[in-house]
Formats: sequence, structure tokens, C-alpha cells
Amino acid sequence: METTLQQEQHLERRPAQREPQLRQVRRVGLVDRVALHVGVALVAWGRRPLVLESRERRANRVEQRLAALGRELAAERMHYLNAPQR
Repeated sequence: METTLQQEQHLERRPAQREPQLRQVRRVGLVDRVALHVGVALVAWGRRPLVLESRERRANRVEQRLAALGRELAAERMHYLNAPQR
């Protein structure tokens, strides 16, 4: 019986829960936005390639990739044509 009374007394001593207060939203200022854009631009500029690839080299790379895909398709076709049927 004593434990029940002690628990009830303990519960009564708890402070009342407060309602959550709404925080004011602080807008980002113009200076902060400009600083963010300048920072992102500097990072993008710093990651640029130092030597640009020529158009001819890019065209050759595309042609080589297309040729490789053609060879893969031809090899796959030969595999299916020459594979034993089930």
C-alpha cells in the first residue's frame, strides 16, 4: 500500500508539460544567398578539366563505342545461332 502512495505522490510532483512553442523562421539574407552562389561557382570552376578534349577525339570515342556495341551484338547473335537447341 505504501508503494502505491509513493508512486502517486511522485507523479504529482512532475512539472506540467508545456505546449511546444513555434520558432520564428529566419529568412536567408541577400548577402548569404550571393555568398552561397559564389561558393558553388568556385567549386564548379575548380573541378573543370584543365585540358579540353578535341571534337575529333570525342567523335572517335563515340565511333569506337558504337563499333564495340556492334561487335557485342554480332557475338551474341553468333552465340544464339550456334548454341545447341534444347
